[in-house]
Amino acid sequence: MAERSFDDDRLTGALTRETVKKNVAAIHISGKLTLLQRKLSNVLLLNAYDTLTTASSHTIDARTLAMMVGYNSNDVDSLRASLRALAETVAEWDMLDEQGHQEWGVSALLSFAKLKNGVCEYAYSPALAQKLHDPKIYALINVKIQRNFSSGHGLALYENCYRFVRTGSTGWWSLEIFRKLMGVDGSAYYESFKHLNAKIIKPAVAEVNKSSDIIIEPQTRKKGRAVSEIRFLIRENPQMAMFQIDDSDGLRNLPVYKALRGQGVSDRLARQWITEHGPDYVQEKLNYVAGQGDVKSSVGYLRAAIMGDYSPSEGGGARQAPVDPETQARLEEKRAEQAAAQAAEDAAFQARAAARRDRARHLDIVETLVSRRNPTQRDADKRLFQSRLESELDREHFRQHGWRSALNAASIIAFWQELEPDAFAEDEG
Repeated sequence: MAERSFDDDRLTGALTRETVKKNVAAIHISGKLTLLQRKLSNVLLLNAYDTLTTASSHTIDARTLAMMVGYNSNDVDSLRASLRALAETVAEWDMLDEQGHQEWGVSALLSFAKLKNGVCEYAYSPALAQKLHDPKIYALINVKIQRNFSSGHGLALYENCYRFVRTGSTGWWSLEIFRKLMGVDGSAYYESFKHLNAKIIKPAVAEVNKSSDIIIEPQTRKKGRAVSEIRFLIRENPQMAMFQIDDSDGLRNLPVYKALRGQGVSDRLARQWITEHGPDYVQEKLNYVAGQGDVKSSVGYLRAAIMGDYSPSEGGGARQAPVDPETQARLEEKRAEQAAAQAAEDAAFQARAAARRDRARHLDIVETLVSRRNPTQRDADKRLFQSRLESELDREHFRQHGWRSALNAASIIAFWQELEPDAFAEDEG
């Protein structure tokens, strides 16, 4: 039975090295989830996190969900199967509460999920939602990083190591616990450490070090002549930090984003509003709310202003004095200019989003093509591609990320279109 373990520390302030070491609880997610199912679980939690303990259910556009996870957006059957698997997956916790009393509980990972009119609606049980609503658990869910992984074992190892990045080590795990975390317990083959090391540990470590923002190093401890425990030393990956690509198109650098965060709006909601409505519109509503004086809930009022398109001339604010025709004409001209600029910005954003989707789809094709070639062919393909790269930066990024190198995406796609044009012709059709 596979388990994903999340630590739930007793926190009395900012996370510190000492408090992180005091692990008093764990949530175990049972069931041998596939890579895509594990990614789906993470994306759903990320989408729901802001209202995890306040909303009875959560929604996300099904096509967007499929794109973020890596499904073909038209493959509804696979999405249904994965949602069914999550609803059948058991989460179990055994922890101390704030008074030091032991608490054990069990819940389905999703209490329900449904697809209707292109929208996925789902929910967590209230008890599990309370346990998952932990900033340290949320920090594990990095959709941008998880896209780089091509194996479930690699992603599972990353998730179980990342939460210890502040302490620099996972601490010692028995091999029994480690096999459960990797989802290979119950297999006689992996009872042998030789097999476990060759097929699980080494490939997973290599993928974490290549694809994520941390570098890990396994260490083992023996009981007699047999390996009995394993731990992983952890440090940040400077190469990943250097090559990190902002999936949010620089939204976090916009003044309006910083203003929203200053008002207490969450990171995800701030980026969602800017993406959906444009920075000028959101800034206009920020200015409107600022002009209303003290309000009971600035975030709630701002949400209403954005969704209801509040303006000074509408209910809830002072109406503007009548303006003369000449001034009115100038205002209309200004609004037209703003509308045209917003339309151009929206079109540019949609074009960038379409380009990202095309790139991701083409890289998925590349991944499939690579998987069909034997090891000798794969090595030859890599050497041939690297010989065509002119920049050392490009070559280093390719060494780090292989055929998923975002920095070399255009060159990678062109290279494989030259080798296997029919595969891409079918996709374009």
